Amino acid sequence: MDNIKQSYFLVVGLGSSGLSMARFLHSKGQKVVATDIDASRTPAGKALKALGIQTQIGFHDQTTFNLARTIVVSPGVPLDMIYLKTAARKGVPIKGDLDIFSQYNKTPVIAITGTNGKTTTTTLVRDMLEASGLTTFMGGNIGTPLVEYLMDDRQADWIVAEISSFQLDLAHNFKPEVGLLLNVAQDHLDRYATFDSYIESKWGIFQNQTSHDKAIINQAIEGFETRITQISSQVFSFSSRPNSNNPQIKDQIKNQIKDRLNVRISGDHVFIRNQDGLEDIDTRALTELPGIHNRENIAAASLANLAAGGNMQGILSALAAFKNLPHRMAFVRTLNGICFYNDSKATNTDAVVRALESFQKNIILILGGKEKGTDFSQLSSWVKKATKQIIAMGEASDHIQEKLGEICPVLQVTSMEEAVKRAYEIGCEGEVVLLSPACASFDMYENYGARGDDFIAQVNKLENKLAAGIKNGE
Repeated sequence: MDNIKQSYFLVVGLGSSGLSMARFLHSKGQKVVATDIDASRTPAGKALKALGIQTQIGFHDQTTFNLARTIVVSPGVPLDMIYLKTAARKGVPIKGDLDIFSQYNKTPVIAITGTNGKTTTTTLVRDMLEASGLTTFMGGNIGTPLVEYLMDDRQADWIVAEISSFQLDLAHNFKPEVGLLLNVAQDHLDRYATFDSYIESKWGIFQNQTSHDKAIINQAIEGFETRITQISSQVFSFSSRPNSNNPQIKDQIKNQIKDRLNVRISGDHVFIRNQDGLEDIDTRALTELPGIHNRENIAAASLANLAAGGNMQGILSALAAFKNLPHRMAFVRTLNGICFYNDSKATNTDAVVRALESFQKNIILILGGKEKGTDFSQLSSWVKKATKQIIAMGEASDHIQEKLGEICPVLQVTSMEEAVKRAYEIGCEGEVVLLSPACASFDMYENYGARGDDFIAQVNKLENKLAAGIKNGE
């Protein structure tokens, strides 16, 4: 390439997001170069080359980075990569998928972020709006890249988008009409230098909103009372705790939080205040959405639905029809009175706490996976209160033993098969075996879904062995 700036967009990372972005920019008549250092992306590269897109697979070329008109970074690519940092020093603009999407999108957006509950809440919002008679496109971090909507002839009333902190890190212009912040807990400390920088990323979902937009925020988030005074949009809250009694800022909160549309959680009930009065949703009948964390998800989704023009009937219909998403507190089966639950999606300690809250006691907890700076000591109080035995596996096994071994017995194993077998041997009738790892899965599995599938397979395999043993009179 010549040593002058070229007219191409460089797309870095060819997972589903990068592939869609390369295709989208190409469809807009832009010259595109796509690169991924992972040689296994060769088939993806071939598909792009067939469209006339230049690719560099299995390596990165600093010159290609330096001469790009704009670099578009896929969410999973670390921003401290030397190729990006060098190009940025040379003045090359670095963008993310949200800003490219925003540049072309004309449809209003509901954007959902948070450490936990994003996918469940995003799905609930979609279902509630559809049940209210509105059309939607659901995408983002949930699976379908947002630019796919821009390449689709179909027009929706609302885009419902799950948004990760990785996407928000490069979202300088992204502005959702309705933004949701569900919760913030320690996670991804292998990517962020400090927890504070992760917090800033999450709150960034509101940074470009105006007084015409809406922010829906969990009042239990630390710093809520101060943070909302720095937001320009209309703030609506949901919470399972009382309103603040801080006299210095109580009036500011009252002025900014609109009393006409708020949600409070009390026990098993979600109370929604809207223009028609107070609605009471009894969640005890919603067996697919167990636990306080799901009551918070229901609260947030209900607010988003109403803020976007949906109705109470849409909320109630969607909740009645909802089926729990895979690998999220999902019941597998009971073996001789021991209940097995698959919560493989719990990839941080806060998610594990929420699972432990749901069962309260007599839990055999399967923890572990890939290390990502997890502070397992954050589980200490709940492990002490609710857990009979920890079974640790994967890369984080020694770390779990170190942090939790003094307050609960820890058994280290090397496979899911061994974890399930030993959990069953340790368990007694009426107890729970819970896979809730607090870790990513990439040390042993392709993703959390593959990990959860293995857990289910091993439980079913054990059931078959037990049945065979009974039939043989053993």
